[in-house]
Amino acid sequence: MMTLFGDPAIWLPFAFAVLMGISILVYVVLDGFDLGVGLLFPFAEADERDRMVASIGPFWDANETWLVMAIGILLVAFPAAHGTILTALYLPVAVMLIGLILRGVAFEFRVKAPTRHRGAWNRAFFAGSLMASLAQGFMLGLYVTGLVITPATIAFGILTALFLTVGYSYIGASWIIAKAEGDLQRKAVAWARGGIWGVLFGIVAISMATPLVSGRIWDKWFSFPAILYLSPLPILSAVLLFVLWRVLQRLPLPGDRWAWAPFTIGTGLFIMAFGGLAYSFYPYVVPERMTIYEAASAPESLIIILVGALIVMPIIAAYSILAYTVFRGKATQLTYY
Repeated sequence: MMTLFGDPAIWLPFAFAVLMGISILVYVVLDGFDLGVGLLFPFAEADERDRMVASIGPFWDANETWLVMAIGILLVAFPAAHGTILTALYLPVAVMLIGLILRGVAFEFRVKAPTRHRGAWNRAFFAGSLMASLAQGFMLGLYVTGLVITPATIAFGILTALFLTVGYSYIGASWIIAKAEGDLQRKAVAWARGGIWGVLFGIVAISMATPLVSGRIWDKWFSFPAILYLSPLPILSAVLLFVLWRVLQRLPLPGDRWAWAPFTIGTGLFIMAFGGLAYSFYPYVVPERMTIYEAASAPESLIIILVGALIVMPIIAAYSILAYTVFRGKATQLTYY
């Protein structure tokens, strides 16, 4: 093992950091769009809500599997960091879990409840989506600012909570553009045009705050030649935002052309932002306090866990790909018999 891969105390923590990062990124994109659909509920008519639910029905629970995977990797591969991070984020994590539970229950009950109760379950679905989105954004803000609780970091956490929530509403709207037709698709285009500003301001706010909280990150961003290596990320993000704005001005197009473009471009923007954060914080798993190498379990444990992860993650990915393949195409009216 040493000859083939080098020092396992080095490459194993890095491998698990990559796997955890992939899981988080996939979760943010996939569960982000179905959280976004829930956030848009108050702006839709009753029949439109049913089609919106139908568009995420086959996917939403599988999307959340990626969050379980990411937290599982954090727990078993970086147990010391798991304790530190969840201790600092205990309250927003609790709010997120309550929101996800409320949302899951409302998702199932809203289509089976008597008509007079459906409005209450619709509101619960929106409330659960809002709670989960705000909590995730608040956790991101606190993580970026080093998991230190001060009035300034709380204010920044609130700011990122709002921006991530609007960003989720954008990617939810872009999903509906791809999955819907007619008036609902046109509404989704209008929603996406508003939501794009949340994506833009969120990326700008986090990009401005990240180097300010750490001299080490400032040097990684602005020292020469590092600034040259990093420059493609903001340049490409700006290009994607411009292309996205232009596409949204033209949708919907005859023959449903470019309907998938807003979702695909939005995914690209999330990848760019995540890549910038990963570059900034590496090798730390707890900002400025604990590296992935300090927090990692013993190599003997990690190699066993890695075998399991390399079996489970492809299975989850294959199931997700199968679901998205089988249920491709436009969402139809939601019915239960």
